[in-house]
Amino acid sequence: QKDQMSNSSTITQFLLLVFADMRELQLLHFWLFLGIYLVALLGNGLIIAVVACDKHLHTPMYFFLFNLSLLDLASISTTLPKAMANSLWDTRAISYSGCAAETFLFSFLLGVEYFLLTVMAYDRYVAICKCMHYGTLLSSRACVHMAAAAWGSGFVNALLHTANTFSLPLCRGWSNALDQFFCELPQILKLSCSDTYLSEVGLIVVSACLVFGCFVSIVVSYVQIFRVVLRIPSQQGQHKAFSTCLPHLTLVSLFVSTSFFASLKPPSISSPFLDLLVTVLYSVWPPILNPLIY
Repeated sequence: QKDQMSNSSTITQFLLLVFADMRELQLLHFWLFLGIYLVALLGNGLIIAVVACDKHLHTPMYFFLFNLSLLDLASISTTLPKAMANSLWDTRAISYSGCAAETFLFSFLLGVEYFLLTVMAYDRYVAICKCMHYGTLLSSRACVHMAAAAWGSGFVNALLHTANTFSLPLCRGWSNALDQFFCELPQILKLSCSDTYLSEVGLIVVSACLVFGCFVSIVVSYVQIFRVVLRIPSQQGQHKAFSTCLPHLTLVSLFVSTSFFASLKPPSISSPFLDLLVTVLYSVWPPILNPLIY
C-alpha cells in the first residue's frame, strides 16, 4: 500500500466511461447529446430572458425560477460538453485538474438545486397559507438572502467534499478509469488507496442531515398547503392553488426520487447500465424538463 500511495502523485488524468466502441455509435451519441444540450440551452435561456425582461414577472416565484434556470444551464454545461468532445474525438481522457473542477462544479450545482427547491416550496407555502403576509415574508431582500443562502450552502458543501476527496491518496497502481461519463465524488473515492475515510464519512453525515432537513421542510410545506387547499370551498379555487404547486411538486418528485435512488440503491441491484441510467435521469433530464414543465 505504501508503494501505491507513493505513486499516487503521478496520476495526471482519469479515463471516463465510453458509451460505445464502434465509431458510428460514438458519433450517434455525440449528435444525441448535442441535441439534448441545445434543447436545454434554448429552454432555460428563454426562461432567463423572459423573466429578466418582463417586469410583471419580477415576483418571488419567478425570481427563484430564474435562479433554477441558471442552475440548470450551468449543470448541463458541466457534464455534457466533455462527454460530447470525448465521443467526437474518440477519447476517454480527462485531466486531473479538469476532473477536480468537474467534480466540484457538479456537486456544487446539485446541492444548490436541492436547497433552491426547498426555498421554492416555502414560497408556495407562504403564497397559499400565509397570503396576507406574502409581501412581508418574501420581500425582495428576503428572496435575495434565501437565494444567496442556497448558493452559499452549496458552495461550502461542495468545496469541503471536493477538497477532502482529492486530498486522499489516489493510486497509480489501481485503474484510473471511472465508471461514469463525468467525474463525480463516489467514483473518485473508489480509486483511493487510503483506508481512512473517517473525514469523508463525517462530511457525508453532515450533508445527509442537511438533505434530510430540506426534505422534511418540503414535506411539511406541502402537508400544510394541501390542508389549506382542501378547505377551499370552490373547485376553481382548489384547481388554481394546485396548478400553482404542480410544476414545483413535479420537479421535486423527479429530482428527489432519482438522486435518492442513486445514493441509496442496494449493491445487489447495482449494474453499470442501471447506474448510468439513474445518473442520466438526475443529471441530464432536469435541465431539459424544468423549462418544459414551467
